[in-house]
Amino acid sequence: MKHIYLLLAITIIYCSNGLFAQYSSKKINNIHQAYTDSIKNIKYTKIFPIWGQKVYEKGFDIPYPIGIMANYFYAKQGLVIDNLQLGLVTDNIDAPLTPIDFVGFGNNYTTAETYMVRPDVWIFPFLNVYGIFGGGNSTTEVNLDQLGDKPFGMQSIVNQSIKTAGVGMTGAAGLGPVWLAVDANMTWTKAQLVENPVKVSTLGVRFGHNFVFQSKPYRNIGLWAGAMAVKMGSSTVGEIKLSEVLPPVSAKKKQEVTDNYNDWYNDPATPIAQKIAANEVIKPLVDALGNSDSETIIKYGIDKSVKQPWNGLIGGQYQHNKSWMLRSEVGFIGNRKSFLLSLNYRFK
Repeated sequence: MKHIYLLLAITIIYCSNGLFAQYSSKKINNIHQAYTDSIKNIKYTKIFPIWGQKVYEKGFDIPYPIGIMANYFYAKQGLVIDNLQLGLVTDNIDAPLTPIDFVGFGNNYTTAETYMVRPDVWIFPFLNVYGIFGGGNSTTEVNLDQLGDKPFGMQSIVNQSIKTAGVGMTGAAGLGPVWLAVDANMTWTKAQLVENPVKVSTLGVRFGHNFVFQSKPYRNIGLWAGAMAVKMGSSTVGEIKLSEVLPPVSAKKKQEVTDNYNDWYNDPATPIAQKIAANEVIKPLVDALGNSDSETIIKYGIDKSVKQPWNGLIGGQYQHNKSWMLRSEVGFIGNRKSFLLSLNYRFK
């Protein structure tokens, strides 16, 4: 039961949007002198970015100010869950949330697959602001491995839809032959089975270099490496049908779980207060294993956090021209794994 709530929390925790703004380009190489000269002669009349005219006069190429990006994003994130509270609702019972501090968890994960759009605008040549809007699906896997000091061994997997909205900004600058981009955003993710949206804060740092096509200086391939940190709102409250949380189990597995529960419950060392709480919310969960028709509702409350806040990033982008870019990025090293694929269009 505990891992059921955990499962819900993990789904809500969907994080790591992996979205960042289009970088400002560094100064054009001398082999593209004609292109550089044409940039210096541009009469820039748009409002954004502010100081755009001065940047062009110095021979720097900058992105078109307004763009929209379509993203596919996949992430798998390990979670830590604490302060579990459970309650039970049946035809005859409406038990309030009760602290359950005698259960232990194994490895817990949330996996999210989302589709998002990200409109953005360069306010200054070095500062981009954007919005994030999208949705998708998440799967939360919670593993309950002990009651007190006794083995238990129950797994819960919950699938649900999610919706995400947020805002962010990216600062970018050239540092000799490389560029630096620092990105920060906040998103609010509403999961189908959770009462309130969960706030997720993301910070990313990337260093990269653009390889410009000799014959077409507006075309380039960018490669980068960096790191990203994720922090999420800690408290989650919700409810779910028991039948939506419990996986199909064999008679042998149900008997094993039941025997382990009874061993813990009948142990003279188990505190009476824990037994009372277990009778209200753990025992019904054990009894319902394998019963896909159960209409019992589980109420839950938990505190959650990412298992490892930081992970590494590598990525690349092909810029066909100043309007079209295709980008991909992979998150690795650390507990969070992610993949981003995006198509960006910028308006002249």
